Amino acid sequence: MNAKRLLIVLLATAVVAGPMATAALAQDKTVYIPLLVYRTGPYAPSGIPNANGFNDYFNLLNERDGGINGVKIAFEECEMQYDTKQGVECYERLKGKAVLVNPFSTGITYQLIPKAPVDKVVMHSMGYGMTASADGRWFPWVFNFPMTYWSQASAFIKYVGAQEGGLDKLKGKKIVHVYHNSPYGKEANPTLETLARKFGFELTLLAVDHPGQEQKATWLQIRRINPDWIYLSGWGVMNQVAVKEAAAIGYKMDHMVGNWWSGSESDVVAAADGAKGFKSMTFHAAGPGFGVHKDMIKYLYDKGKGAAKREAIGEVYHNRGMINAMLNTESIRTAMAKFGNKPLTGEQVRWGFENLNLTEQRLAQLGMKDMMQPLRVTCENHESNGKAAVQQWDGKKWTLVSDWIEPMREVVRPNLEVAAVQEGKKLGYTMRDCSKER
Repeated sequence: MNAKRLLIVLLATAVVAGPMATAALAQDKTVYIPLLVYRTGPYAPSGIPNANGFNDYFNLLNERDGGINGVKIAFEECEMQYDTKQGVECYERLKGKAVLVNPFSTGITYQLIPKAPVDKVVMHSMGYGMTASADGRWFPWVFNFPMTYWSQASAFIKYVGAQEGGLDKLKGKKIVHVYHNSPYGKEANPTLETLARKFGFELTLLAVDHPGQEQKATWLQIRRINPDWIYLSGWGVMNQVAVKEAAAIGYKMDHMVGNWWSGSESDVVAAADGAKGFKSMTFHAAGPGFGVHKDMIKYLYDKGKGAAKREAIGEVYHNRGMINAMLNTESIRTAMAKFGNKPLTGEQVRWGFENLNLTEQRLAQLGMKDMMQPLRVTCENHESNGKAAVQQWDGKKWTLVSDWIEPMREVVRPNLEVAAVQEGKKLGYTMRDCSKER
């Protein structure tokens, strides 16, 4: 697929007088969502399936349903190579038509947060970005459901505690966090440090510089530390190298857990059999066996309209891009229930995001039953009540190996609220009263 291509959907039933009227009609009758993608560069193995998942889900709604309640989706890709400067440039170029944006990068998210309320563009950093922005009282335009990095890190520690026989058994254990030396990789550190103090485990933080291809010194240090558990917050080629290095030093792979951006097919295949047993956090199931995939094959792939290779359907990041697109469109659908089945303003879409209630029944209707957990967003809580799980690579596929894990909200939320005050005041924001926005 040409990363520069523009998909603009016109309503075939309309009769117009000429080219100018046609262009106006297209603009008036569609919802426009720009896609910041990275199909090239060192992070392409992760970026490509994410982008394809987005394309496939938006195209499925257009082909099968005529869009969102009959309003078709227009979307445009802008190649940014997971580079913050290029990502911001993409946003500035495309924001005039947009009602929402998915930054696809924590670094870009940080840069766009001050712009969102000015431009009236909703920002959805799904499972990434600035954790403090989950407090909707301070950040009305930013959403990071189904979970923040801090909640994910707490779920990881909760999982490790369960494997060790209880959280009280963590005292004296050694845990190493190997992380991408960027705003993304650093985001989990404050929570891990808080939990290390709380439960008495020994935490070592090891940064890996972009793009992550050189890690020999890091893994020599890990060999000396001999940790009980490793938490990996990598991206793209960094993950492939980390898994290979861990296997090379003989580390027990079932005690190495990636975050949910360090647990895809591309992260483990390069290590071959050495990757067997490697685990990662996730907030959805992998695999192609869900109802939404059957519709995707019927309406897109059987007609030669799929964005990826057929065998890529169900891969972790293809599913994740598809889920991200679904969360976008279900939020818009929620807004339409209040404001009507028509193209919406940024303010109206923001209301939809803030009132999203994705029930188990609705997930079943979407063909995603058991693929992810229900979630509900509120004015105060833009993270939602999402849960995490752990998946494991068996050499051929990813399989869920844990129950759904409730994050340590009692630890995360108070710290999150303190951070929200600090970050909000830096930007000159004031806290809104959510009781007035029911």
